[in-house]
Amino acid sequence: MLEALAAKPERLVIGIMSGSSADGVDACLMRLRGGGAALSWTLLGHETLEYSLKVRDLILSCAEPGGGDSESICRLNALLGELFARAAGHVAARVGCDMTAVDLIGCHGQTLRHLPVPTSITGIPVRGSLQVGEPTVIAERTGVTTIANFRARDMAAGGQGSPLLSYVDYLLLRHRSRGRLVISIGGVASLTGLPASAPPERVIGFDTGPGNMLIDSMVTRITGGREWFDRDGRYARRGTVLPAVLDRLMQHAFLQRDPPRSCGREEFGRPLVDAVLKEHPDARPEDLIATVTRFTAETIAVACRKHVMTHHVYEEGIVCGGGVRNGFLMEQLREAIPELPIHPSDDYGLPAIAKEAMAIAILANETLLGRPNSLPSATGAARAVVLGAIIPGAGRS
Repeated sequence: MLEALAAKPERLVIGIMSGSSADGVDACLMRLRGGGAALSWTLLGHETLEYSLKVRDLILSCAEPGGGDSESICRLNALLGELFARAAGHVAARVGCDMTAVDLIGCHGQTLRHLPVPTSITGIPVRGSLQVGEPTVIAERTGVTTIANFRARDMAAGGQGSPLLSYVDYLLLRHRSRGRLVISIGGVASLTGLPASAPPERVIGFDTGPGNMLIDSMVTRITGGREWFDRDGRYARRGTVLPAVLDRLMQHAFLQRDPPRSCGREEFGRPLVDAVLKEHPDARPEDLIATVTRFTAETIAVACRKHVMTHHVYEEGIVCGGGVRNGFLMEQLREAIPELPIHPSDDYGLPAIAKEAMAIAILANETLLGRPNSLPSATGAARAVVLGAIIPGAGRS
């Protein structure tokens, strides 16, 4: 019974994340004891499994605005379920853990559409977010109870369904005497403001704009698909930021909105890259990559100053996510926010590249315990809710 699983003093939980960069699957295995403010954790292992070019192309063709027919999305949903199940088995095997010992899997899935702003259809305000990677396949292949579809309940409660990480940031990184800004740079960049000794209702979180997404897309286009990302910012380092292009990007409509807000490829995907390349056909590729990298740093800096740092004192910035591996981006971020000491989350015992998968494992654990694991102060929902749908494992419940 699920009640017996929830009653265990500690659980082995796998977290699976496939971000908007669509470069691969992040999977981690954690030992979790308790939940909420009393949570204690140990990271046992983490793996990043890169997608093949064929799988990545399929994801991007379905995820870009205007792309993806129903048949392709249907098949992708099943395919990613199979790949996520394999990723779970892989990370367990790497740490010598048999899948029969794993208690729970949390899977965020691959976001194809994120539409948090309501649209009226037959007089009914409708908002939604679609993540694929069929969780019933994961549960069937692994035999492990699986929790997925985390965003939907928050959106049903009137929220943006994002950022989900702010709740986990509060659990793992809050501090009694120091205010902390947690900056997560995946495909999208998000921000969590944790004032010193703040209760959950005083935490602020929202998406700041693009993270790696625009940089990756620009590199992919300019290299003809030979490379997917700017490894350590080597292309950007050879370029010069183009002020006119940067100024134009900073006028993007999303950046003018106040929180709560969240975004995705709808705002910062292929159409924006196409527009930049069309408007500046003679620009050096390295200059364009340097410019969109600085754009990511500037959007984070503006969001910090405009929406967070004016309300509380923050002593440190903590960065996690794949963006930490782009040394040029980190330099630009520190230059854009010189008044805030910025460190990777590794300095706080939290591996930056494992953070998102860890967050999903923790969210799944909270869901199993029946704990509300959303932050209305971040998502804008009417109330805190228990996120996710539970699929019992094959042969055990």
